[in-house]
Amino acid sequence: MGIWQADFYRRPLRDTTGQVLWELLICDATRHFIYEALCPQSEANANWLVAQFRQAAGDNLPEVIQVFRPQSLSLIETAAQQLNIVVEATRHTTALKQWLQERALQYPKQDGYTGEAYNPVALDKPPPLPLPENLWGDRWRFASIPAGNIEEAFCDRPIPILEMPESLLPLKLGLASTVAVPGVIIDGGRKSMQLARWLQDAQPISLNYIAGAPDGLILEAGLVDRWVVATFEDKEVATAAQMYEQRKQLSQGLHFLLVQPDDSGMTYTGFWLLGTVS
Repeated sequence: MGIWQADFYRRPLRDTTGQVLWELLICDATRHFIYEALCPQSEANANWLVAQFRQAAGDNLPEVIQVFRPQSLSLIETAAQQLNIVVEATRHTTALKQWLQERALQYPKQDGYTGEAYNPVALDKPPPLPLPENLWGDRWRFASIPAGNIEEAFCDRPIPILEMPESLLPLKLGLASTVAVPGVIIDGGRKSMQLARWLQDAQPISLNYIAGAPDGLILEAGLVDRWVVATFEDKEVATAAQMYEQRKQLSQGLHFLLVQPDDSGMTYTGFWLLGTVS
C-alpha cells in the first residue's frame, strides 16, 4: 500500500512580490521518495494541491496520505477526495518531521527569507479538557508489565478494542524482556465499553503525569487534543506517578492504557500501547 506523509503550510519565505510562500512537502516513511513545491499564498488551494499530487505521483497515486498539521488537514483532505485518496490524521509522521527540521535550517540561506521565529513541527495545543463525567469508571491505578510479557498477555486475548502498533512492540524497540513497561489501568465498571469506545475515537497518543496543584494525568490524543484523565493531591499517588514517568524513560517512552470492567483479570475492554510522540 502506497503511503505518503505530507505537509502544506506557510514558511518564513516571501516571493519577489512580497507574498508569503507556502510549501508542499511529500515523502514516504523511508524518504526514498520525496517531492517539494512552493506556491504563493494566493494560490494555496485544493486545486493547486490536486495538480501537485498528480505530478508527484505520476501513475502511482498513494492509497493514504498521512497529515500531522491541523492547518493542513482540510485542504489536503479536499484535494485527496478528488483523487480517491484516504487521508489519515496522525502524529506518527517521523520521516516528514525530520525533513521539515532539516528544511528549516536551509530557509535562512534562501532569497526572500523573512527572519521570523519559526518552528517547523510545533503545533498550538489547546488547554486540556476534563474527561466527560459520564464516561468515568470506578477507579484507576498505575501499573507495570514486563516488556517480554506484553504480546503474550494481550495479542491472543479476545479484547474488543486492541491497539498495538508494530512500531511500538517491545521487540521492535529492542527492549529487554525484563524492562518494566509502565501504564495506567482503569476499572470502568458498567461504563467500561463506553469509555473504551470514546478513547478509541479520541485516538490516544500518550498519557503523561503533570505535577501541579493538583497533580494530573493528561492524555494526548488526536493531532493536538488534550484531556484531563485524573487529578490528585495524595502524596502516595504522586510518588507512584513519578515512578511511572521514570519507568517511561527506561522503556524508551513505551507505556500502556488498559480499560477493563473490574480487577478480576478475566476480561479486558480496551488496550492501547502508547509512545512518546511530539
